[in-house]
Amino acid sequence: MDSIDLKILALLQQDATLSIAAIGEKVGLSQTPCWKRIQRLEADGVIDRRVAVLDPVKLGLGLTVFVSIETADHSKEWLDRFAATVAAMPEVLEFYRMAGDVDYMLRVVVADMRAYDTFYKQLIATLPLKNVTSRFAMEKVKSTTALPLPPPPTNTRHVPALALVGE
Repeated sequence: MDSIDLKILALLQQDATLSIAAIGEKVGLSQTPCWKRIQRLEADGVIDRRVAVLDPVKLGLGLTVFVSIETADHSKEWLDRFAATVAAMPEVLEFYRMAGDVDYMLRVVVADMRAYDTFYKQLIATLPLKNVTSRFAMEKVKSTTALPLPPPPTNTRHVPALALVGE
């Protein structure tokens, strides 16, 4: 990945609706080479998908809850069942297996406390859980989907040392 690829990625993270012509103009490429780079980044899995980011509050989903889960069962079978069940719950936007004192962490978005209570009851009915702790977000201070991109590679070329005559 070179500096042009990184510029393309930065632009797409800001606005994935930019035309290929606009992206190419901003990175110094014509449309065809720009489009080929984007296709390669998609094929390589660097660009996972292009989506619209929605405002949950404007959709009536004003409560974000971070749910910590501890379990006594750490078997593969249990995890497979638990992961499939939780992944199918549309309220769960993020689901992580953790290191440390918590086994799993969920980010859940629902309309209100009543909706969260319904979700919670469904969650604890799935499989035996040792402990479930809910933390309610009071204010979103920062939220981004843009990843911090690495600096562009330095363009240093290796120039072999010249042998001096007579050495």
